[in-house]
Amino acid sequence: MKNRIDQDLLKPSLFAEHAKGIQVSFEFFPPKTDKMEKTLWQSIRKLEGLNPSMVSVTYGAGGSTRERTHNTVSRILDETNLTPAAHLTCVGASKDEVNDVARAYWDAGVRHIVALRGDMPTIGQAYKPHNNGYQNAAELVSGLKKIGDFDISVAAYPEKHPDSPTVEADIDNLKRKIDAGANRAITQYFVDVDIYFRFMDKVLAAGIDAPVVPGIMPITNFKMAKNFSERCGTTVPRWLENLFQGLDENPDLRRHIASMVTAEQCLRLYAGGVRNYHFYTLNRAELTYTICHILGVRPTGEQR
Repeated sequence: MKNRIDQDLLKPSLFAEHAKGIQVSFEFFPPKTDKMEKTLWQSIRKLEGLNPSMVSVTYGAGGSTRERTHNTVSRILDETNLTPAAHLTCVGASKDEVNDVARAYWDAGVRHIVALRGDMPTIGQAYKPHNNGYQNAAELVSGLKKIGDFDISVAAYPEKHPDSPTVEADIDNLKRKIDAGANRAITQYFVDVDIYFRFMDKVLAAGIDAPVVPGIMPITNFKMAKNFSERCGTTVPRWLENLFQGLDENPDLRRHIASMVTAEQCLRLYAGGVRNYHFYTLNRAELTYTICHILGVRPTGEQR
């Protein structure tokens, strides 16, 4: 009996092709403690050399969080060569208050904004707009464009936002945000690449031609990721759970698996024509830096 060779094994590796024309961006969150601030800035300095198109800083509903966001954005603007993008949400503030924050960013030289509806401070709490505030992200985008010619990113949800009744309603909402003046959308993280491509089929069919950048989150803590995914409606495939099974006390191996899984995800996206990637760094540089290296995104002078 002759040996039969699986033809898939004869195909070139995803890693064989030299990826070209890739742009990356990174997301950070404002630190709450001195220790967290030190970790954040070590990560920023490490990733700065990769020349990202922008780095975004998240924004919460509380006043102290807003101040930390502003301070982080200001420091990035003053002390690095990076382009900061400040998150703004509709939650817990009037239009005048949000507009004041936006004007302060504009006056400080910040030209990139990530405009979001936002979530309520309490997990599970139903969204309720401020009585005198922006009702949704599309309204926020429109209001920001009246203040200045910001470069605006908005959110997209390949598996539907939990508050949307249908996928079609979610796509319609994305179109309203783009029509209001948003320059691009950045997706919620996903694991299965096919989910992104099926979503893009719907986006294009709806007449949305703005870039939709995939959000990439390397997963090292499966239990935490699964809990978060259940809240935001992201599918966690069984094969990923199997990979992390029995590794609760083995962080080194979890990091290796995260690198492998995320690298394959990005390279499959690349094979499908994707050239822009937005990484949710969780304020840690190691994994994101590793994935960028695999993609060929390296410090100046080390590009392959």
